[in-house]
Amino acid sequence: MSRRKIGIAGAIVGTASAGLAASALAKRYAVGRIRLRPDLEASEPFGEMRGRPVVVKTSDGVELHAEVDGPENAPLTIVFCHGYTLNLDSWHYQRRELRDTHRMVFWDQRCHGRSTRTPAEDCTIDRLGYDLAEVLKALVPGPCVLVGHSMGGMTVMALADSHPELFGEKVRGVALIATSAGRLAELTLGLPALISKVVHWAAPPAVSVLGRRAALVDRGRQAGTDVSFLALRYLGFGDPSTVSPTVVDFAESMIRSTPTDVIADFYPALMSHDKLSALDVLNKVPTSVVVGEKDWLTPVEHSKAIAAGLPTARLTLVPGASHLVLLEQPAIVNEAIAELLGAVAEADADKSIAALAGLDPAPVGDDEPEADVAGGTR
Repeated sequence: MSRRKIGIAGAIVGTASAGLAASALAKRYAVGRIRLRPDLEASEPFGEMRGRPVVVKTSDGVELHAEVDGPENAPLTIVFCHGYTLNLDSWHYQRRELRDTHRMVFWDQRCHGRSTRTPAEDCTIDRLGYDLAEVLKALVPGPCVLVGHSMGGMTVMALADSHPELFGEKVRGVALIATSAGRLAELTLGLPALISKVVHWAAPPAVSVLGRRAALVDRGRQAGTDVSFLALRYLGFGDPSTVSPTVVDFAESMIRSTPTDVIADFYPALMSHDKLSALDVLNKVPTSVVVGEKDWLTPVEHSKAIAAGLPTARLTLVPGASHLVLLEQPAIVNEAIAELLGAVAEADADKSIAALAGLDPAPVGDDEPEADVAGGTR
């Protein structure tokens, strides 16, 4: 190679290196500035609240990690089902709000958190529904309310599909938070139609390749926390200027702890999820549907479709919030859960009165649907 060519090559490499260095410096500068801002959640003990640990062994041999919290003598149990790539700690604010007054069950879905791994063929939404049925059988002696976020909401729908007899008796109410009943593969992700089609065409093989290179990718994920922090801050939350850096760190740590091959194994199940037919089962009980108005992973239209299939459901649109609405706007999510618990208590009281009078209680589906914009008018 001539000296001239060597010089050109050296210049190109030098320019590229300088560009990478400048990019890394800019990234660190941006993250540093964010972390210097006042953070009201800096002392919040994320991931530290613990209940009584329990292991539920499923029919296919998986050991599901669960925790029981709150007063054991409470007449009603609230069962929380977390989302894709998260774990039971994602319900931090809900646990903090309710642990003194309500019995609660939190569990790590298979392959997530402290639960054991399974082969890819067992990473399906239907299997998660069967897992939830086994959690209820093992840990919930009486009536319960189910709360599911994202994939956890899909788990609740899968339970309704496979065990409809539980709803109205065992299961007295349902909250579906930032989730979908199906057709996720048609999401535009906020992109122009043509680009969105290309992304959906390319995503499955790309995810598959990542899964086959999981160990290498996981090492890179551990090293790239600043990039992950910035990406999650802008994609997982609706208003990045107000979200706490500590909350972003907490959510990012849960996602980062989920192995890449688990992410790859569950991706096809999420894309093929279709439980619209299960909504008829949920219509037996009071149901709350909550979604952030800026959610691009499970957009508002998906929650509206669920509400349309549940005539009595209360739909709450959370202004400015995105997919991690349970962490971004916990007060509004907690209020929706509290209203659901009130509706369940009222429905149970009506059943008791009807039983004493020898009458059939009015079906849940007789009322008109309700919509609620949090912070606005009803």
